[in-house]
Amino acid sequence: MKGTRARACGKTSASAGRRARAIAFRGICARAFAILIVCLLMRAPAHAQPELEFSGYVIDLPSYQRMPDYASELPPFMADQFDLDRNMGVNLIRLRLRPTLHLWDGASIALEHEINETVMTQEMLFGDIPDITNRQLVDLRWHPVTEDHWQMQHYVDRLYFRQNFLWGSIVAGRQRISWGTGRIWNPTDLFNPINPASFDKIEKDGADAVSFKYYFGSFTDLQVVWNPRRARGQRDGAPDAPDSSNYGARFRTNFGEFDLSVMGGWFDRRTVLGGDFAGNLFDAGVRGEMIFVMDGDGSGQDGYARFILGADYQLTGKLYGVVEYLHNGEGKEDAGSYELTRLFRGEILNLARDYVYLGGTYQLHPLVTGSLGVIGGLTDGSGFLNATASWSSSDNSVVSAGLLLPYGSPRDEYWYYPSSLYLKGEYYF
Repeated sequence: MKGTRARACGKTSASAGRRARAIAFRGICARAFAILIVCLLMRAPAHAQPELEFSGYVIDLPSYQRMPDYASELPPFMADQFDLDRNMGVNLIRLRLRPTLHLWDGASIALEHEINETVMTQEMLFGDIPDITNRQLVDLRWHPVTEDHWQMQHYVDRLYFRQNFLWGSIVAGRQRISWGTGRIWNPTDLFNPINPASFDKIEKDGADAVSFKYYFGSFTDLQVVWNPRRARGQRDGAPDAPDSSNYGARFRTNFGEFDLSVMGGWFDRRTVLGGDFAGNLFDAGVRGEMIFVMDGDGSGQDGYARFILGADYQLTGKLYGVVEYLHNGEGKEDAGSYELTRLFRGEILNLARDYVYLGGTYQLHPLVTGSLGVIGGLTDGSGFLNATASWSSSDNSVVSAGLLLPYGSPRDEYWYYPSSLYLKGEYYF
């Protein structure tokens, strides 16, 4: 009993020590950030007058969605949970407000606040999926309405302070960190990834971070980013869960007709190294990205590589085409091994190994553009087709219609996605 009590006390002391160190570390970071803000305020010209800039947009997105027949592919004891009407109507309204307060020369505070209202003909099948991304430290989402067929959500997608200098910039808060060169996939964009099948998204979700950029020249710079983040266990109330903060750095330069960069860091408790390029080869644009992810936390997971290669070309004055290939070394070769839970949590974007995208746009009229794209999974043969037609109805409004049509056998990656027919009206102010 004494030995057991001693070990328990030792564990408690160790946990308390870790909590104390974590609290002390966060306190140091908060004080350092406060000192930085004070220093920046002290350098502001006394005569500077704050100016408010305001913009935003509203989108109405009605859609018809047809779900796969989930129930027929599940054991009888689970089928009842998925016995829903396969046909569903959804109307999503998004209002995004973007005020920016310019404080003094080079300094500003930016906010992007979004209000979403969703009306559905039936309850969402996966309505309990967490809606906070795993790159955000603080949950800034509110749900004033959470009915089965009607939901309303407020959330802060950007909120940051920015100070520009002649030699670089410092940005602190929820922001977008744009890394990579790919048109469809961005392996090196580990702060703001987005699923290309999300036709309702325009912006990538913001990441809570502090970023520092230093300019060596016109086309050469270094960016360093710290993304403080709590592990899932910490978010669920386990204070002794391991710290999951991410750190990254990217050096970018130019050589001839090519932009080149190398990056590296600590993401999701693993070491990551990589780089990207973009340039011209004859009359075509070419680009590529690659990362190597290594086992850094002793979890026993194998390392892997993820890369893309792509090209685009203006075939005629009206026709533009693009092709892109993705190898996802983290993916599985067998559909029975797909990590669907991680996909729903936003921890991964793809389940399989190899994909290819073929797409193009054609100008039907000076105000009307049509586009067609196909993503094909080379591992399991599933994929989806996305076709849209857009009309620039005025200088600040666009009306479009689209079709998202997945294909594949049951339990393949894109079999889980609903077929969707949608309209979209966009108005910018």
